[in-house]
Amino acid sequence: MKALYNKEQQTSGKNYLPWIFSVLLLPLIIYLVFNEGKFFIVDYVNLLIHEGGHGIFSIFGIKYLHALGGTITQLLIPTMFVVFYFLKKKRITTQIFLIWLGQNFINVSVYVADARAQKLPLLGGNKVYHDWNYLLGEIGLLEYDNIVGQVFYFLGIAAFVISLLIPIIIRDYKTAKIDLGL
Repeated sequence: MKALYNKEQQTSGKNYLPWIFSVLLLPLIIYLVFNEGKFFIVDYVNLLIHEGGHGIFSIFGIKYLHALGGTITQLLIPTMFVVFYFLKKKRITTQIFLIWLGQNFINVSVYVADARAQKLPLLGGNKVYHDWNYLLGEIGLLEYDNIVGQVFYFLGIAAFVISLLIPIIIRDYKTAKIDLGL
């Protein structure tokens, strides 16, 4: 059985093949960076996870944890996928979930930066409190909401950059040979 390409081609191909998916992801990452946290289709899922996090953390009976639980869960779920696929050395799925994590960081950054202005619509309307207004207010950092929001934004950018560099980090990824049976 002959492989579709010879050994020399296999060796030279190893240099660029791992980067193909990174290049394909680049337009999405650029879009998400310049979108600056405006609505993105996956935000429906992010919102469900965020709100579910409030429910999960409410069992502790501490208002601060309840308020923080939405954001913790929103960041924890994609992080768990990143860790799982990274440990399995699955490059492409690690990259996809790193992008989801980065998108969540940017999403959270918008919410944090809105803590004082409170212009974002909240589920429940005027009957609910703004998580980050409460969280930052409780620790005396409310006036720094924009700075804290920028930290979350740059963590999202860092997740995107790491996603693009995964071919350097996960090197012993197994690629499938194409065998035509000739």
